[in-house]
Amino acid sequence: MTANVKTIDDLAVASIRTLAIDAIEKAKSGHPGMPMGAAPMAYELWARFMKHSPANPEWINRDRFVLSAGHGSMLLYSLLHLFGYEDCSMEEIQNFRQWGSKTPGHPEYGHTRGVDATTGPLGQGLAMAVGMAMAEAHLANVYNRDSFNVIDHYTYAICGDGCLMEGISSEAASLAGHYKLGKLIVLYDSNDISLDGELSLSMSENVHTRFAGYGWQTLRVEDGNDLEAIRKAIAEAKADTERPTLIEVKTIIGYGSPNKQGKGGSAGPHGSPLGPEEALLTKEFYGWPHPEFYVPEEVRAHFAALREEGVKAEQAWQAMFAEYRKAYPDLAQQLEDAIAGKLPEGWDADLPWYSPEDKGLATRASSGAALNAIAKRVPNLIGGSADLESSTQTHMKGIGVYSANDYAGRNVYFGVREFGMAAAANGMALHGGLKPYVGTFFVFSDYLRPAVRLSALMKVPVIYVFTHDSIAVGEDGPTHEPIEQLPALRVIPGVTVIRPADGNETSAAWKYAVENTEGPVALVLTRQALPNLPGTKEQAVEGVRRGAYVVSEAKNGNPQGILIATGSEVALAVKAQEKLAAEGVHVRVVSMPSWELFEKQSAEYKESVLPKAVTKRLAVEMAYPLGWEKYVGSEGAVLGISTFGASAPGDRVIREYGFTVENVTAKFKALL
Repeated sequence: MTANVKTIDDLAVASIRTLAIDAIEKAKSGHPGMPMGAAPMAYELWARFMKHSPANPEWINRDRFVLSAGHGSMLLYSLLHLFGYEDCSMEEIQNFRQWGSKTPGHPEYGHTRGVDATTGPLGQGLAMAVGMAMAEAHLANVYNRDSFNVIDHYTYAICGDGCLMEGISSEAASLAGHYKLGKLIVLYDSNDISLDGELSLSMSENVHTRFAGYGWQTLRVEDGNDLEAIRKAIAEAKADTERPTLIEVKTIIGYGSPNKQGKGGSAGPHGSPLGPEEALLTKEFYGWPHPEFYVPEEVRAHFAALREEGVKAEQAWQAMFAEYRKAYPDLAQQLEDAIAGKLPEGWDADLPWYSPEDKGLATRASSGAALNAIAKRVPNLIGGSADLESSTQTHMKGIGVYSANDYAGRNVYFGVREFGMAAAANGMALHGGLKPYVGTFFVFSDYLRPAVRLSALMKVPVIYVFTHDSIAVGEDGPTHEPIEQLPALRVIPGVTVIRPADGNETSAAWKYAVENTEGPVALVLTRQALPNLPGTKEQAVEGVRRGAYVVSEAKNGNPQGILIATGSEVALAVKAQEKLAAEGVHVRVVSMPSWELFEKQSAEYKESVLPKAVTKRLAVEMAYPLGWEKYVGSEGAVLGISTFGASAPGDRVIREYGFTVENVTAKFKALL
């Protein structure tokens, strides 16, 4: 039996399938089953509905596409190649999964133009698509005027069974339904097969009932090869502007492979090549007599025409935006600056600064003050917390609430959905035009850690506000007292962790975070009040930017040792310095709010802060001490915590774990 290849649509779908098969065969690695099964829905979407401009992949008003089932990356690369995206030339298709190629095993944002999100960790793509749709709704509400719909596009995603089984899909889908994101459309590649075998081994829920309960429109296409049915379903999805839509498309994984097609309990060719003989048999089924990596000329001409439609759509938008700029010059400039990541002049003019005489604040409180000072002047700052805004101090006062009735609001209520919240923030940042932040208790960073990792991998500047940063949380006990979270965040490449010591370092941390354009910044903040340290008002902006600085020099100018601390422990180190000086021992105190920023400094600057000749060093931090060896050396020591915390008033817990002036001085003197 062979599939009848008659129309240009048939040829286009077969081209997508065979490019995927050939690339995976050549690489001897990959996932052919999903592209083979999902090619018709992807083609129909891209050819007849997607608004995109291959000549300008960053066009702000393009439709967004997220391949949440990122293991099917050759599906996306085949489309990008056929539409003429430069990064997916035939050479790159043939270099699939190889060193230095633009076609890595899973799609990577920033690596391959035309890829709107890094995917592969299942479920996160769906959640990022939700964030993109949230961004579109907000920007459209803020900037569209009269007939000038300068932001007016859809967000599409293709997900699989695995995406829907991941817990983050529930968080994200619930959020999307709540906010009535009618311009979000998800195509569900429903093939009844998971890697371990039939889907019934692990999943038997009614997906339609579930998503209907979230407030979604749900549709179903019985035959994943029926282009007309897929077309009608997408059109129906677009017609419902009040609800996001899930379109279940019943497909066959590895469609066309006589011996490996997913059926009878087999996982099919999910995660391995078909093999040369099976690839030939499959192409016979498709009625495809061509050599490897072949695209018929009529298919190339067809996609060239489709590409031109996208280019013309962007050109029409550019012409409209030129008129918009004339009619609304201030709004147009504000939008262009937001897209470019350019901050308004004087955006940081209202940041608060503190003197030692001022009442000490918890750094979560000084963070809230800094956030509100910035929010008034940075119109694209948007964010919220996981149902903790009063505790994390992440509410922007006098600024509206994001809701289905008013997408212009910038205070987003994410609910208790930490992972979904962070992934949605990634989606907002990927969309462009917004500077998102999210907040929760530091110990719950574990819930959203995979999204932080993707923030770093994609180099998107999401700001993470983590409060209640140590055992000083006190009465809530060990479940709420972070111990291992600091080193755990620090080991993620590309994450800048800043743990400020007082209000001035907190304002400086926010200044850095807002100016930063590459990679996530995590602000780690206290629940308890901290004194405003002498010298930080003058030094904090430069000191935080450099990651570490001398906050208090040895009284005799010739330090016998160095106390290094972060956050709330810097004040403790300064007090210990005073006690040691009274005993004739003179030490320098270094505030090190950010290891990552310090590591970027020159060798000369590092030497000026931590001279090699001064070997007696004590690091003080209320967290697991992993990593401090680098800074204290073989003759130094660390005062940290290698057990879980306890429930009691915070001051008592701090004392019981040895974070007292007496213990710090004793530990340092022991080094001498």
